[in-house]
Amino acid sequence: MPFDVQIVVDSSSPHALADWWAEALGWQVEPQDEAFIRRMVESGAVPEAATTTHRGALVWRTGAALTSPEPGRPRVLFQLVPEAKTVKNRLHLDVRVGADRQEAEVARLVGLGARELWRGAQGPSTWVTLADPEGNEFCVA
Repeated sequence: MPFDVQIVVDSSSPHALADWWAEALGWQVEPQDEAFIRRMVESGAVPEAATTTHRGALVWRTGAALTSPEPGRPRVLFQLVPEAKTVKNRLHLDVRVGADRQEAEVARLVGLGARELWRGAQGPSTWVTLADPEGNEFCVA
């Protein structure tokens, strides 16, 4: 039986981090149904505190998601957590661009706010480990 996989990233600011990753990957932040959210609050089904405004739109406070313009790629959800990141990730994303584009992509991502952490190599493969604006590690290979 096939499974659908979603990648979830804990975040202290899920909407801002989703915006950053959308720019980094060339993906889209999923629109949220503002009318539905408003109806849920007005009916008393959820408290107004469950919402926030981001870029002028009413959204769920606890998360934002990305989808790829290409079908078949997993959805990435950024969910609100109360604690900041404190240790190295146990799981990370690899942004695979190829050796010929690696340096340009690292420079672009650093320009967007990533931090370069270290560089690695194994045989003919090289990668650059970066941290996103909240400190989540990922590699550019």
